[in-house]
Amino acid sequence: MTTNATTPATGAMPAAPGAAHRLPNGELRRMVAELLTQQPANAGLTAGAAARLLNRSSGAVGNALETLVTRGEADYMGQPSRAYRANADTPTAAATAVISARTTDPTTSDATTPPAPVTPKRCPGPKRAPALVTAPVRRPNGQMYHPRKLAGSSDVTVLRRLRQNKIPSLLYGPPGTGKTSLVEAVFGDAVTLPGDSDTTVDDIVGGYVPAPGGTYEFAHGPLVTAMREGRAFFIDDFTLIPAPVLAVVYPVMDGRGHITIKTNNWERVDAAPGFYVVGGHNPGVHGAVLSPALASRFRVKIEVTTDYDLAARIGVDPKAVRVAKNLAGRHKKGEIGWAPQMRELLAFKDTAAALDPITAAGNLIAAAPEEDQDIVADVVRNVFGAHVAPLAVGEQF
Repeated sequence: MTTNATTPATGAMPAAPGAAHRLPNGELRRMVAELLTQQPANAGLTAGAAARLLNRSSGAVGNALETLVTRGEADYMGQPSRAYRANADTPTAAATAVISARTTDPTTSDATTPPAPVTPKRCPGPKRAPALVTAPVRRPNGQMYHPRKLAGSSDVTVLRRLRQNKIPSLLYGPPGTGKTSLVEAVFGDAVTLPGDSDTTVDDIVGGYVPAPGGTYEFAHGPLVTAMREGRAFFIDDFTLIPAPVLAVVYPVMDGRGHITIKTNNWERVDAAPGFYVVGGHNPGVHGAVLSPALASRFRVKIEVTTDYDLAARIGVDPKAVRVAKNLAGRHKKGEIGWAPQMRELLAFKDTAAALDPITAAGNLIAAAPEEDQDIVADVVRNVFGAHVAPLAVGEQF
């Protein structure tokens, strides 16, 4: 939420009087970069803290920080701090901005004092596309995501470019292919809404909750948080959410850029710069319905499948990969309704390390739907041996 600071911090550049003061294109980003370089080594700065120091909108500052990260000119430190810090390229991004220290006491200085001058050394260039990302990206949980090829670039880069251009995107594919992992790697600031058939409008925009004294107060939901802070909003399994409920998100996906919360006195919430909607869809899952109205609002649709070669490269047993490829081929031909995805292969890797490969192979059989287990068992036993069986507690020692 944007707050109007009346007393800017000493040493920070104050905003010009009134909300109408505008900086030249790209100047706020350079100011933010300069501020990051002034922090102690490896120290982080949140969007809110930076906004207070610069006396600027937290949404605009957050967008500037995200742009710096996208361009490789700053680092996002992830959860739980949600802070940003300078890297080796940040000084270059700040080279054309000079944030002058304010030496007068802001509590006694003339309220009409203009802001300290910012002298650019070069004219602002055109908006740059996010840099190509091919190296592994760390997710908020610490795990590494390995970018994959997409549209002549990488999936990480493509999604960041779509966000920069405000084009909502839909990721679809079988469960376990890594849609959530991709979103977390691309958008370190993402707010996630897990969707299901019980999701309500209150779960998305907020609702009334008990307050001290026996009263009730309105608590805003994850969509409002993402909009006000200019963050990515990931609706996971959104096609499981009833269409009338999901319609509350439509206004911010079709160019209007705001929503109205009827239950909170028709409150209007505007999306700050950087806000972005991305959805996850599992086709074929019972209850998942992609309506034409919703499909049309996701202007780019990207299929996410499992990269079995990548699974082998990150240490999954080649035999397990061979089983998965075999079953994936059968699934494509319609002979079977299920095939192991990256999630199951990573589970195999972890189980094999904790117990042994044969036990992990048996667990692979158990992961299959009941109607497909006979075929899966045949393929697994053909590769690992006839004695492979799902885990079952036996007789007493």
